[in-house]
Amino acid sequence: MSESVAPDTAANAPANGMRWYVVHAYSGMEKAVERNIRERIERAGMHAKFGRILVPTEEVVELKNGKKSVTERRFFPGYVLVEMLMDDESWHLVKHTSKVTGFVGGARNRPAPISEAEVMKIVNQMQEGVEKPRPKVEWQVGELVRVKEGPFTDFNGAVEEVNYEKSKVRVSVTIFGRATPVELDFSQVEKV
Repeated sequence: MSESVAPDTAANAPANGMRWYVVHAYSGMEKAVERNIRERIERAGMHAKFGRILVPTEEVVELKNGKKSVTERRFFPGYVLVEMLMDDESWHLVKHTSKVTGFVGGARNRPAPISEAEVMKIVNQMQEGVEKPRPKVEWQVGELVRVKEGPFTDFNGAVEEVNYEKSKVRVSVTIFGRATPVELDFSQVEKV
């Protein structure tokens, strides 16, 4: 069997030989998988074969009982990124970790790494979420909404404009048979 190495594989490999791999975990258990892998590395004394372990999350602003709160949302539910030196020993350590279903990509027992550029894109997305959390509910122009508080309570209308900077939405509500644009906070409307 001839060894043909894809140009991306050899050229972008870091000096320590570690590459990033995507591990599939039970959905909602990503943080537990991260913790379990770290504990297994510690017990096995395999620090030299592992680098960083990431659970890709971003911060989102959500409204609970009229108050804004910032929560974490996974933007790749069910996946954990692991930087590691791939060999039989490290593969078995990760593969047989509780709540891990396997690796993504490549052959069954030889997963394919993802590029450093892909990982940096994910890290940048995580950083953006910390610096500027997005609203948990996203609004679409033309979407039907119901006003749930304020002078137009229980009116339905269509979203005309969304301003994420100010957390406001302009809704066209029908008042006395005429469409009237009304500017409301995200907290004052809900999806129909």
